[in-house]
Amino acid sequence: MKEQSTGKGFAILSAATMAVKLLSIIYMPFLLRIIGGDRPYAIYQVTYQIYVFIYVLTNTGIPSAISKLVSEFMAVGNYRSAIKAFKISRFLLFAIGIIMAVFMFAISKPLTEYMNYREARYSVIALCPAILFTSVASAYRGYFQGRSNMKPTAISQVLEQIINTVFSLSFAAIFIGYGVEAGVVGATVGTTLGALASTVYLIVTYEKNKHIKVVNFDGSKKFIKHTNNQVLRRIIKYSVPITICIGITNAGNIIDSYNITARLIAGGALKNYAQSIYGMYGKYMTLSNMPITIISALAMAILPAVSKAVALKDKKLIGNKINFAFKTNFLIAIPAAVGFSVLGDPIYRLLHLGDGYKIMMFGSIVVILMALVQIQTSILQGMGRLYVVTFYSVLGLVVKFIVNYILVAVPSINIYGAIIGSIAGFILPIVLNIIYMQKILKLKIDFLSYVFKPLVSSIFMAAVTYVVYNILIYLLKFIIVGYLNNAIALFISIAVGVIAYFYSIVFIKGISKEELDIMPNKIKKIIPKRVFSNIE
Repeated sequence: MKEQSTGKGFAILSAATMAVKLLSIIYMPFLLRIIGGDRPYAIYQVTYQIYVFIYVLTNTGIPSAISKLVSEFMAVGNYRSAIKAFKISRFLLFAIGIIMAVFMFAISKPLTEYMNYREARYSVIALCPAILFTSVASAYRGYFQGRSNMKPTAISQVLEQIINTVFSLSFAAIFIGYGVEAGVVGATVGTTLGALASTVYLIVTYEKNKHIKVVNFDGSKKFIKHTNNQVLRRIIKYSVPITICIGITNAGNIIDSYNITARLIAGGALKNYAQSIYGMYGKYMTLSNMPITIISALAMAILPAVSKAVALKDKKLIGNKINFAFKTNFLIAIPAAVGFSVLGDPIYRLLHLGDGYKIMMFGSIVVILMALVQIQTSILQGMGRLYVVTFYSVLGLVVKFIVNYILVAVPSINIYGAIIGSIAGFILPIVLNIIYMQKILKLKIDFLSYVFKPLVSSIFMAAVTYVVYNILIYLLKFIIVGYLNNAIALFISIAVGVIAYFYSIVFIKGISKEELDIMPNKIKKIIPKRVFSNIE
């Protein structure tokens, strides 16, 4: 099985996550049309917040531990321990998947009632089998990532989303005739079927590629034979902190679901209206997660790379990987946030998302902050310092909850209080993580240098995009009116904006050859050669 570089692995995962996210965004307006608008979408959103929380508790920690342990053992040639770590983890995940699926079924009624969304109960129950399937799939994904082979993970994600999209829309359309609750249940069926298909694909791929040449050294190079208990202790040591950390973050989303709706009602809104407002907020979160999924791919690719550097005790390599991660993070997150801010209205009109584009315009900065926290978490996890980042995340959630509680109930602030709360809740752990990383690494992390050039290029991109879009809207109205007018102008202005950003970042020397390697070869071939002469 061929090992991939961090950049190549990130490129593969980011391409897959882009495809997955595009499918989910295309899926959203069709689902809204089928189930009937913002309030039903709020029920759907709450259902998935609960599902994602259980999913995270089940599938985040141990797969990350697999990736880290497999990477560490293979870095020093200890293949037997790497396979042992995978097999023990796979069994654990299967057992935990069964337990958590039953747990999710048991809490579906009391939790949805407490959150003021009792209509979501049966859709939560419908997702219980998906927890078991995804737990098995995540074991194999962790193994492949530990071997720095991101291709199986990427293919499985795309396969899962295609099946999810097709079957969820189909069953939603069939079930909606029985009411909104039934329609939302139908919209969850594809998730379970997609998870099953993804699991089968990963198992088949593993069976075809599982053989590793085991090297035994009788001379100076001898390896410790790890017992099952030793490996299990290391799995627990690595998985528990990441589960707690990301579990707390996702618990914050569930708290948001309850807190935002409850505080809107406390501010004078009727329940149905409050749920509709939360539905708008849910659309914003779905869209803003598109660039975040790319950053997640970077985080997954950087984790084994940092773990390997730590295992080799190569401080210079650790520093290089961290710098690469932060720089790439800002190269992606900043233009995405600026683009959402400038094009929020036309994007909403393109996707038939109705009201709420101002939430996207105002909340786009959260994309940058969320992406940065994700990268910091992955780096500190790779260094074995996740208890620290977990504690900082808890502090951030406390701040977020307090700000939300106070501001969302103020009628003049309303849902924007949740965005202000998110900003405050992310800034605190970001600052604390930076201070801690600089302290333990003895490495100066100059975030201003990472931010400045992408920000300059993004501002240039925004200006170009805004001008091109408005010129096209004016010219096209003499030929085409309505939906196509906006769609054509938007697609062309986005394409021009991407080109403007790329040329600008190259011109001011804001991108290196290592970052350029992330791009697919087919795209690099169409870039004029003179552009590469300006890249160091």
